[in-house]
Amino acid sequence: MVNSEVYDVTIVGGGPAGLYSAFYSGLREMKTKLIEYNPFLGGKLNVYLEKVIWDIGGLPPTKGSQVITQLENQAKTFDPTIVLGEKIVSIQKENNIFELIAENGNVHLSKTIIIAVGSGILKPTKLAITDSQKYESTNLYYKVENLEQFRDKRVAISGGSNSAIDWANTLEPIASEVTLVYRGKALRGHEAEITKLLNSSIKCYFNNTIDQILPTNDLTRIKTLILKDHELELATELDIDALVVNHGYDRENVLIEKPISGIEIVDNHYFKTGSGCDTNIAGIYAAGDISLHDGKINLISGALHDGLVAVNAAKTYIDPKAESYGMVSSHHDALQARSK
Repeated sequence: MVNSEVYDVTIVGGGPAGLYSAFYSGLREMKTKLIEYNPFLGGKLNVYLEKVIWDIGGLPPTKGSQVITQLENQAKTFDPTIVLGEKIVSIQKENNIFELIAENGNVHLSKTIIIAVGSGILKPTKLAITDSQKYESTNLYYKVENLEQFRDKRVAISGGSNSAIDWANTLEPIASEVTLVYRGKALRGHEAEITKLLNSSIKCYFNNTIDQILPTNDLTRIKTLILKDHELELATELDIDALVVNHGYDRENVLIEKPISGIEIVDNHYFKTGSGCDTNIAGIYAAGDISLHDGKINLISGALHDGLVAVNAAKTYIDPKAESYGMVSSHHDALQARSK
């Protein structure tokens, strides 16, 4: 179905870059639509709902879930159209209007586009054990949404990079016991976090993988893990209450894998952009982790900066007489009215 309404800017992706772009485009009086594949907003921040984020300017250390809420509320300031659960699979141009074509057949029309899909659609790499998925509703986790559910529990974490190390350190004072299972000989992550882990009560099984899962008598939960030591050819039984798996993510990014005709891509992963987050196709911009330009900063703060730069470029593309950047928020009548 073709949505006949034409927007000034359509943002593909509802993570930090996309959400801030939606706010700022509203501030610049642009008719705005945001399209997100997931049924929720926040992008990659949803992987870190319980983790505290320290590096956003002016924001005190804040959990990922709260950052999402604040970004989402800000994005909705000027009432953009938000479409959830829709995957854009191709982009075409007809009569100077872009057509964003969704997997379900919907077509969205826009004068400009800001692509803010981050690293793409993230899907956790699942545990490669037959029937393990049936425990995902009980005590097998691929992300941690509530720390309290692990209080006084025996928790096993499978993985050895930053995410697994961070969760092990975070859960160590909460759980009754934390065990880290890693296939490698040494952990891979931030030095300070590795040192903290190795000097804690966390027990580590290096050169080990989970070989089998033994369920409880009612077959609804994981009771015991059978670990396999690949150097010593030994098996270890580990009784647990919960298993957290951090084996990385499978990434899907259709707009990179089947790119827009003629658009410049770098390392099969990024859109090459200029200082205005502009791609080599006029009217298409990229913001956040998907964008690569000189001085790029791959932090949330950098994604927010990309968003406002992309919006300003889109504004002057539509109206060359427009100011190159928006007014200070303290001068904006709509925001002043909301501040009272």
